[in-house]
Amino acid sequence: MPILPDHIELRRDREQVAYRAALDAMTERNAAIAAGEARELVWLLEHPPVYTAGTSAAEAELLDPRFEVVKAGRGGRYTYHGPGQRVCYVLLNLGTRARDARGFVHALEGWVIDTLRDFGVESFRRDGRIGIWTTDIDGREAKIGAIGVRIRRWVTMHGFAVNLSPDLSHFGGIVPCGIEEFGVTSLERLGLDVDQDAWDRALLSRIGDFLAKLDIPCPSEAVS
Repeated sequence: MPILPDHIELRRDREQVAYRAALDAMTERNAAIAAGEARELVWLLEHPPVYTAGTSAAEAELLDPRFEVVKAGRGGRYTYHGPGQRVCYVLLNLGTRARDARGFVHALEGWVIDTLRDFGVESFRRDGRIGIWTTDIDGREAKIGAIGVRIRRWVTMHGFAVNLSPDLSHFGGIVPCGIEEFGVTSLERLGLDVDQDAWDRALLSRIGDFLAKLDIPCPSEAVS
């Protein structure tokens, strides 16, 4: 695993972490980072099955609440988290970098896309569709990664989740991210056996490139 700068803590949980507990921990850490009382954090983990509602979630998109539903406070709509999905929460102080919210999200997307490419999976962004997309086994586009962030006092929280080998039927309880026309896929469905450790190694090998992008604002999207 890479050695991060002293001001960034890396946390990797192999056991499942309840979503509400993780949300409480993130909220507390976000405030402490903003106050200069804690280091920044990159946190890799997995949750028990849960549906999370972003600030734009529509009640009609909750089709079958078979699992706990939690209001997440992040941007976006309904998302599923569960076993076989690797979540990465990124708590960084953009106040000490380029104050560029759009640039931060773009860098997160690029980090996931570059990592998936290391496993031979070509993925991409799509205008008007949140998340990371790829070509599924049926030739149609499908979502393989979800992204949702919140920025408070220029400190980020939440992040992204990538489908390694989740039970894809669990996504049937919601309209994922409010998009009905396209499905959800995983590395397992694409024929790849990638466990947590393999994914974490590949992801973290590219963290330096991700962090470097945060010092370069998107000229047309910079937030003042």
